[in-house]
Amino acid sequence: MASIHSVEISWEDLLGAFTSGHLDKAYYLDRLTGEIFFVPSTSDSNEIRQQLQNNGERFLEIPPFDYQSERQIVSEFVAQISDPELRILLNNSLAGRKPFGKIEDILSFYPHEEDRFALLKDRFLSNRLKSWMEENNLFTADALLKVAKHL
Repeated sequence: MASIHSVEISWEDLLGAFTSGHLDKAYYLDRLTGEIFFVPSTSDSNEIRQQLQNNGERFLEIPPFDYQSERQIVSEFVAQISDPELRILLNNSLAGRKPFGKIEDILSFYPHEEDRFALLKDRFLSNRLKSWMEENNLFTADALLKVAKHL
């Protein structure tokens, strides 16, 4: 029978690592301590990366928040927009057509939509993080309590 190792992991730190768009850093989670840390992607960090990979059971690389994920969130959001003018602006921004701007800058003129976008992004990232945790056999205290109640 497998034992459960209980460790506290900061949800904020984990979410911060998940949402980091820094391609010059790789974030890791130490399963034993719950610590989240990064390793720069410079050539002198190759030895450190090798040690992390050799201890794969202990250290998990946290997947980066990439351009494709961002586009997926924005595309899903744009499909829900009812204002035709705003939809055109956001579609042009996604397609890179001029005049274009950052999605956040455009939405700053539409506070209600800006709030809806932030909520959609938070939900997307939380679900992505929860799925990653489940895939790696990491469970939240709430999930463990639900399991314990069913036993």
